[in-house]
Amino acid sequence: MLTFTYEARNTATGQKVKAEVQAENEQTAARLIKEQGLTPLDIHLSRSVFHGVMKRISTKDKILFSRQLATLINAGLPLVQSLRSVAQQTTSKPMRVVINQVISDIEAGTAFSLALSKHPKVFNRVFVSLVAAGETSGTLDTGLERLADQQEKDADVVSKVRGAMIYPLIVLLVMSAVVGFMIVKVLPQVQSIYSGLPGVSLPLPTRLMLAVSHFITHEWLIALVILVVLIFAITRSSKTALGKSIIDKIKMRSWPFGRLFMKMYMARFARTGTTLVASGVPLLQVLEITSDAVDNVHIARSLKLAGDKVKGGKALSDALSNDPNFLELIPNMIKIGEQSGALETMLDKAANYFEKEVDNEIKTISTIIEPVLMVIMGAVALTIVAAVLLPIYGLVNQSGFTSNI
Repeated sequence: MLTFTYEARNTATGQKVKAEVQAENEQTAARLIKEQGLTPLDIHLSRSVFHGVMKRISTKDKILFSRQLATLINAGLPLVQSLRSVAQQTTSKPMRVVINQVISDIEAGTAFSLALSKHPKVFNRVFVSLVAAGETSGTLDTGLERLADQQEKDADVVSKVRGAMIYPLIVLLVMSAVVGFMIVKVLPQVQSIYSGLPGVSLPLPTRLMLAVSHFITHEWLIALVILVVLIFAITRSSKTALGKSIIDKIKMRSWPFGRLFMKMYMARFARTGTTLVASGVPLLQVLEITSDAVDNVHIARSLKLAGDKVKGGKALSDALSNDPNFLELIPNMIKIGEQSGALETMLDKAANYFEKEVDNEIKTISTIIEPVLMVIMGAVALTIVAAVLLPIYGLVNQSGFTSNI
């Protein structure tokens, strides 16, 4: 049972009523509302339920939805019957909720693509546009198959990139834990040893580390507040236009991950473009949709500028040529596709190439990152050891000097 929020008019008094009702779908909810002597004006899935559902729908669920629906439609089943069958077969309850909502909208006279567009957190613009193109051309099953392929390959690339980030993150977390232990537990003991010795002057590295240790151990509440404020500020700023622009620029230019992200963006652009062009989506719409699918504001801006140039009669390859946000192979492959009339094929080859390059770049980063992290860990360890041992050497030298006297 689902919770629906509705607005209705009381047929007896004419007053508007806002409330919630439990039902299996929107049609059942409307029937229950009418049984109460009310005329439903607006019915929609409760916002709290809907947002909770959206968070639990995975890429795998969407891929299975596309493949199963394509198979059933290809077998000749009507769309609504196919959707009901997919809803029954899916093991994901959140996905079943969304499919039932789509079915209710279609039965109410809404087009399939428009019904999907009401769930933007589940079905993005690429998905909706390909379904709309399939509806128009009568090749919905083929479009859904292409969608499933595109989602699988995109998810595979993203998974590999995330995997490349895991190792350095784990090393940094372990290093932070070790440093924290040394600062909180070891250094205060060093201070207690030397505090009772008259005339002992602690070296600068030790004094700095002890200052940090004192702040963390005695002013931990302030440190916690600063950390929370910092995390909150970074999180909020990353959602602003300026913050996202800075983060996306760092992704594209930072060493050693810049080349990896650039190749991932190129693979995503080429793969999405291949799927859209193959489905017959117009070129200007392809550029508009891929600008959202790439998920980088700088590349999106370049694609929008390229779209304006294409409107002015320029070839897409020329519009993207010499653009710093695109690797040179992309406009070159597009140019060959434009000249040969095989844009879809050349984009597919570019996508395959950059997907392989992502694998190679991940291997290269794995080779580079290990010695870099070892050097960083060595430098941190040396700093802490120096802070602990330098006072000892100073004390030994002072004792030796005194005994000689």
